[in-house]
Amino acid sequence: MPRTVIAAKFGDIEDLEVVDLPVAEPLHGHVRLRVMAAAVNPADLKQLRGMFGGSTFPLRLGSEVSGVVAAVGPDAVGPAGPLSVGDEVIGYPVRGGFAEQLIVKASSVLPKPASLGWGEAAGLLLGAVTAFHLLEAVAVARGDHVIVHGASGSVGLAAVQLARARGAKVIGTVSASHVDDMRALGAVPVLYGPGLEERLRALLPGGADAALDTVGTDEALDASVALVADRQRIATIAGFARAAELGIRLLGSGPGADPGTELRNGARLDMLQLAADGRLVGPPVIAFPLEHVRQAMALVASGHAGGKVVILP
Repeated sequence: MPRTVIAAKFGDIEDLEVVDLPVAEPLHGHVRLRVMAAAVNPADLKQLRGMFGGSTFPLRLGSEVSGVVAAVGPDAVGPAGPLSVGDEVIGYPVRGGFAEQLIVKASSVLPKPASLGWGEAAGLLLGAVTAFHLLEAVAVARGDHVIVHGASGSVGLAAVQLARARGAKVIGTVSASHVDDMRALGAVPVLYGPGLEERLRALLPGGADAALDTVGTDEALDASVALVADRQRIATIAGFARAAELGIRLLGSGPGADPGTELRNGARLDMLQLAADGRLVGPPVIAFPLEHVRQAMALVASGHAGGKVVILP
């Protein structure tokens, strides 16, 4: 039987285990995937810890995968058309992606760009469509001065590239190790940490038009509201505790947040085309075998992964 990562209850990383579980045949509008890679995201840790509320048990994690279609149910039609056995695909959003095999709704299955490796493909869409949602929420347009907090992470990196493609001038907050990466993308790097607001103001004496926050730290949020006059042009995917207090836009899965489900799903094919054309590049891949899922999750939990963490079943 295929191996699958589960947790018997809400808990923490040590509660994860790899077990053998049967996989059913796909029903109407579904396919069975042979998973080649599964991305690990901060949301997986939040789900494990019960931060999203109710769930069924055993708990299964993993919302984005790449793989090969192994079986198709009747009327298995994805966003790009009918699906067939042998298709190389990306699955997003899915449930229980940390597995060797997985039943997925056909509506979540899209063609994998041939230019992307399995790990790159697995870790592409969540970050890309979240970044697209951020840009749409604050209406980033040509000529805007845009601050991207956490610009080297998967969401931030996509936001930098998408904003630059719209003709915006981007300032990305990063650690010293990612300064050159920002410059290579045509963005202006700024080191995060104490004094962030002053460093940003030195570059933006007239303020910024918009700010996109992917980290949720007080320094990022405080600098954003200090530099952006219109708080509806500040959006965060991480500052849940202070978004309402500051009057800024809160996006994602959580109380009071705009999930943007239709918008994000509608952007998937466009994001894949950008990746296929080499105009959207993700962070470097850091791969772990399935049996090392706890180590993979711990690296993501550290907040300093230095790349996109994926599991290779």
